[in-house]
Amino acid sequence: MSKSAIPEIDQKTVDGIALGDASVLSGLYKDYFPMVLNMVVQNNGTEEEAKDVFQEAVIVLYDKIKQGNFALSSKLKTYIYSVCRRLWLKQLTSQGRTFYDVSDYEEIIPVEEDLAVHRERDVQLSLMEQALDKLGEPCRTIIHDFYVLNLSMQEICEKFGYTNADNAKNQKYKCLQRLKKLFFAATK
Repeated sequence: MSKSAIPEIDQKTVDGIALGDASVLSGLYKDYFPMVLNMVVQNNGTEEEAKDVFQEAVIVLYDKIKQGNFALSSKLKTYIYSVCRRLWLKQLTSQGRTFYDVSDYEEIIPVEEDLAVHRERDVQLSLMEQALDKLGEPCRTIIHDFYVLNLSMQEICEKFGYTNADNAKNQKYKCLQRLKKLFFAATK
């Protein structure tokens, strides 16, 4: 990712860290800690362990930026997630809480490839966001309510005034079919 392709908000964050702006560092926590917390908790960890991993990743980022040799080759979110993931895998291994050797894993998948995978996911997510924007209402809200807010079909039925949950479920299915068409049309 060229410097011009780096999202402006990510570049401002990197610049803010370089200048020692405390509000930027607290913004990192607000913006990125929830994804790290989710990753750690979903992989046999606790909130305290997630905080430790995130703090260590922020220190790694801070040190690299301060050394002056930091070049962002992905979204900042992707970079932070990748560093936290590696730190968490190492911690799990050191505690005997995983079945594979992280050092073997790192030999198999170098950091660059790991970041490439996350960059590809970023592209896919961006395409999905574009497809959702084209989807329109009420489909966009139904899909958001069901998959993001985890509302039940009964709750969606009541919110949109469908006669029963089965009708809401049928509408969700139709919306998903439309979303798939829009998404795959964008990937061609």
